[in-house]
Amino acid sequence: QFQLVESGGGLVQPGGSLRLSCVLSGFTMEYYAMGWFRQAPGKEREGVSCISSSGGSTMYADSVKGRFTISRDNAKNTVYLQMNSLKLEDTAIYYCAARGFSYCSGFEMSHFGSWGQGTQVTVSS
Repeated sequence: QFQLVESGGGLVQPGGSLRLSCVLSGFTMEYYAMGWFRQAPGKEREGVSCISSSGGSTMYADSVKGRFTISRDNAKNTVYLQMNSLKLEDTAIYYCAARGFSYCSGFEMSHFGSWGQGTQVTVSS
């Protein structure tokens, strides 16, 4: 059974940092691109970042470029999202997801077939 479990969320002040982790079980992550999405209250879920199966290619939403870094450790079946210089507008539930391809070409959610339950990130002073 596929399972993705996110962790690392919490409450942080503006300008602070958090590192999210997503551990996969039930399948081997190394063949799949992985993505991070987020959903703020009252808003639609949006793509944040994606990393190719090898880790050699990444993409980011414009709103997080230069502040967030996605990485993966295929040996640990884990994908990470390092979030720096956090802003109030980064407050959301963050989800990781496995893409049905080895590469990233956008944040079309229909291309991501397995989702975690999410971890809450709250940026507040």
